[in-house]
Amino acid sequence: MYLPDVQLHQAASLQDASTLLDDRGPDARLLAGGTDLLVDLKTGRLRVTHLVSLNRIDTLRGVTANDGGLHIGPLTTITDLGRATAVAERFAPIHDATSRMAAPQIRNRATVGGNIASAVPCADLPPILTAMNASVVLWSTRGQREVPLDSFFVGARQTVLAGGEILSGVRVPDPPPGFGAAYARFALRNGNAIAVAAVAASVTLSGKDTVRDARVVLGAVAPVPKLVESAGSALLGQSPDDDAFHRAAVAARDAAEPISDIRGSADFRRHLVQVLTHQALATACARARETL
Repeated sequence: MYLPDVQLHQAASLQDASTLLDDRGPDARLLAGGTDLLVDLKTGRLRVTHLVSLNRIDTLRGVTANDGGLHIGPLTTITDLGRATAVAERFAPIHDATSRMAAPQIRNRATVGGNIASAVPCADLPPILTAMNASVVLWSTRGQREVPLDSFFVGARQTVLAGGEILSGVRVPDPPPGFGAAYARFALRNGNAIAVAAVAASVTLSGKDTVRDARVVLGAVAPVPKLVESAGSALLGQSPDDDAFHRAAVAARDAAEPISDIRGSADFRRHLVQVLTHQALATACARARETL
């Protein structure tokens, strides 16, 4: 496979990048880590002749925490996100995804923004970030807006990004007392394998014996990261025990929209969803109890 002829533009600022995108329309794509984009160009999945690199915009890198929560720059690599002190101290569930994603070489290059904005159904960060109520900041020369991550994806490889818009940041709110989250995935081998099925879950407890809020988000088994409201509803007001987890897991299984391919049948993926949902909820509840 060979990279087709493309013209590379090095943007010096967000305004520069947005203007370049506007000028070239659908014939241009943003380039960050390139771990998905360059493969798509080589295989012919994507055909464009202009790439707009963001890599000289240093303000798009880094992870910072304040009283309101966590801010993640889109050029932050998966490795750097996993190693960030703020993640380890206050947002540890994110590490569930960063530590299991691909191989070290890919994690050293792939970016947070690319993992989200590419909208690949099996991407690892969107489910756990959605479970943690994250939002994305979208910037263009026309202004800036913030979109909840559960409203960002509209289809496989499709998002609400408008022409000239750039994902300029990810915001994760500070977890309240009694909050816990977890991410569970299944792949066919430990290294460099995409998820066959994945589930992220978050739970907020009122005391140690009652669920006040819950979110279950599926990955790799639907066109978009799927927030299963029926699974969360099955836990509300309930004691966080195996019976409640089972009811939520069945609801998640029934809501999955998997396909059959060389990595597994649709039925196998539905079974995985049920198992992984139970596992993620149990871990999330254990973590939630530690914060009370």
